[in-house]
Amino acid sequence: MEHAPIVVHRPSATGGRRVTVRGRILGLAYSGHDLVVFLADAGLLDPDLLLDDPMWAEWRGGRAHEWGAA
Repeated sequence: MEHAPIVVHRPSATGGRRVTVRGRILGLAYSGHDLVVFLADAGLLDPDLLLDDPMWAEWRGGRAHEWGAA
């Protein structure tokens, strides 16, 4: 089975989460809005609809949509 193309990595000490798409780092998101903007800028259509679909997005090291510091 192939991994989800979007990975939202564990929260950092500052509360941001690194975001990658197919291994390419898009940036450090501090909110759901940041995440959606990164994904839209990467060319994904309706990225907010993909974030709760495990075929598209994998949330590592914390619960989905959680932005607090580690």
